[in-house]
Amino acid sequence: MNYPGGFSSQPVAYVGFANLPHQVHRKSVKKGFEFTLMVAGESGLGKSTLVNSLFLTSLYADREIPAVEDTLDQTVQIEASTVEIEERGVKLRLTIVDTPGYGDALDCSECFQPIVNYVDDQFEQYLREERGFNRRHITDSRVHACFYFISSTAHGLKPIDIEFMKSIHHKVNIVPVIAKSDMLTKSEIAQMKARILQEIAENGINIYNLPEADDDEDEEFKNQTTYLKAGIPFAIVGSTDVIEVNGKKVRGRVYPWGVVEVDNPDHCDFLKLRTMLVTHMQDLQEVTHDIHYERYRAERLKHGEVEDLGPPPTTPGTKSALEAKDAELRRMQEMIRKMQLQMQQQAGDGDELPPTTNQSSAPNMPRASRNVISKQV
Repeated sequence: MNYPGGFSSQPVAYVGFANLPHQVHRKSVKKGFEFTLMVAGESGLGKSTLVNSLFLTSLYADREIPAVEDTLDQTVQIEASTVEIEERGVKLRLTIVDTPGYGDALDCSECFQPIVNYVDDQFEQYLREERGFNRRHITDSRVHACFYFISSTAHGLKPIDIEFMKSIHHKVNIVPVIAKSDMLTKSEIAQMKARILQEIAENGINIYNLPEADDDEDEEFKNQTTYLKAGIPFAIVGSTDVIEVNGKKVRGRVYPWGVVEVDNPDHCDFLKLRTMLVTHMQDLQEVTHDIHYERYRAERLKHGEVEDLGPPPTTPGTKSALEAKDAELRRMQEMIRKMQLQMQQQAGDGDELPPTTNQSSAPNMPRASRNVISKQV
């Protein structure tokens, strides 16, 4: 039976805990989601094109390609672009961190250090905001995933690939990607995937591993997880061009020998990569917070550097609250000082009493004086 206000009668054994997931869902949708994705790799591997293809947006429309002479002594730059995406009422604040200049200079021995410093800076900023007074609105700019692009022309990993992943694998969830895989045949892709996984294991590099499906999950999700795991590292092709194939419009690339469709799983792993990112976005955030960030935080605590962080950042709202607390503290300290002076004066008056004073007159005297008399007796 339904009652006014949306209430309805339920069986006696029904309490209502089953509605808790719906409450969390409504709250999460209202608040929105945040996610930071880093793309790293040599120039010309299609990083910008892949990002635009994944999120159906154009983040790098005004980017200019530098000349060759400008890249000889070029240093790595960090460019973060934020875009608000809404799909079916769900809002996502997506931040893409690009690394132009990576691997372009003659000396690439330290080209990945600015990237490592950027990741640490985001951890540091989050740690500082955690120590602040306004912890309800912390902006999470930590890098939750890093798509690392591997050239399809190489026969596996280059030395710079190994050194970069070794320097950052304990800070970020690394997802290896074979760029421009349409340059390889299916057998060549399979051989390159096996070679990359072997070299990753030999060098002790930890990449992001999809979590195992629980026993109570449905078979479709279990099969999907197994299917995605078999695709790592993902061999992808990116394109924002819409072409017509057999009377159907698709995104793809046209070659003299045929067409490569981006969304065709028989042509590349683009759909696998997008499905992995969407279905495991929450897990990527949890691994970042529970493992990578906690490791960084533990190191700071281990070396006793947390106390040297300086005062926590304040906003106009928290500044007025701090000033009110300081004023209250000063007022209490002044009251204590006056009470101490009064007690000292009363104690001095008791010391000047004649020695013939007996206990009978003590009840009419102040409390401090009575204490002094009892000590003299």
